[in-house]
Amino acid sequence: MMGHRTRGVAAPMTQFPIVAIRQDFPALRDDIAFLDNPGGTQLPRRVIAAVGTAMTRAASNLGGYFQASQEADRINELGHTAAAVLLGAASGREIVIGQSMTMLTFQIARSLCRAWGPGDEIIVTRLDHEGNVSPWLLAAQERGITVRWLPFNRDTWRLEPEDLLPLLSERTRLVALNYASNMTGSINPVALLTHHAKQAGALVYIDAVQFTPHDAVDVQRLGCDFLACSSYKFFGPHLGILWGREALLAELYPYAVRCAARSLPSRHEIGTPQTELIAGLEAAVGYFEWLGASCGGRGERRSLILAAYQAMTTYELPLMSELIDGLRSLPGVSIRGIVDPARFSERVPTVSFTHQRHSSRSIAEALGRQNIYVWSGHNYAYEAARLLGLDEDDGVVRIGLAHYNTIAEVTAVLRAIDTLLQSTAS
Repeated sequence: MMGHRTRGVAAPMTQFPIVAIRQDFPALRDDIAFLDNPGGTQLPRRVIAAVGTAMTRAASNLGGYFQASQEADRINELGHTAAAVLLGAASGREIVIGQSMTMLTFQIARSLCRAWGPGDEIIVTRLDHEGNVSPWLLAAQERGITVRWLPFNRDTWRLEPEDLLPLLSERTRLVALNYASNMTGSINPVALLTHHAKQAGALVYIDAVQFTPHDAVDVQRLGCDFLACSSYKFFGPHLGILWGREALLAELYPYAVRCAARSLPSRHEIGTPQTELIAGLEAAVGYFEWLGASCGGRGERRSLILAAYQAMTTYELPLMSELIDGLRSLPGVSIRGIVDPARFSERVPTVSFTHQRHSSRSIAEALGRQNIYVWSGHNYAYEAARLLGLDEDDGVVRIGLAHYNTIAEVTAVLRAIDTLLQSTAS
């Protein structure tokens, strides 16, 4: 029921190749700490090269009888297949690629809700990014659908099944869930939540944007109907990716021009595809395969990807532990998320905090002046900020680790925050 989880599993025996990894990311420098990863990660060389090569050799539309167009066709197919392997999908026919996760969710919400109306209900959460909230709110408003809200538990920092069950009924048409929070870092028990929703006859749509950079997704084991993520959050270009069950995508009404293709996945991919970015997506999945092989993985593509995630999560854990321990030792700091080391497998290394005297913005600005990149604000976790009683604009300071960060960078950000707090202490 709980689905595939690599966290807490021992990594392959090969030592984590942090030096080689950092050398593979041109943007990384010793004088800059990229700790803004929940907002978007840096890109490895293979992704940058793939985008440039596609712009040189495949800057043509699909379906032509000449070489550049045929290369674009090949890139498009490879990109969809790679995304399917990454997410554990049956085939590239189940993968819809678009501008962003938010745009794809607006599109699917409109198509799904077209068949529903007054008396029908959908459930959204107070832990999600607005990209998995507003599309459903607006579609529900247009169709007269009732919206029910699933809060997160303030003690566990997760969406809990006992809170979902009372909201479900025979009128529930869809439950929109959050896999990992971009504010609290909490990993939700989405397989179990999905099971309960499916028992009630509802469809399930999962936002996995924050989970995918840190751990493996297996849509078959989750049992959901749709799952969305963003490749620029896992070392790829700015694209959104939607997985949907083939039978559902095939029957779902497409909002497209009259002469558009009706086959999958084209029926839901509006307009000309961003071929160069799709080449980058395929290369980003290839990066996971390279990392998995470098960390002792063997076998087919999916096995290498799982080995990469296994090694990444094991490497990230002590960095996250050091960051949380360091923040907890600073006076006036409150971490908004799981802090019990025994539960670290239930969170990703996205750590948000507030200070009792300093605004989140002032802390982020001070860190930015020292080339330490973090975010402040609600970060589009609008409902989570409201439920926590935070200033909706100031929100939190958010520090997000990735597998290319180092313990030296964690030490640097903790030292900088400590110095800031001490220099302004009354």
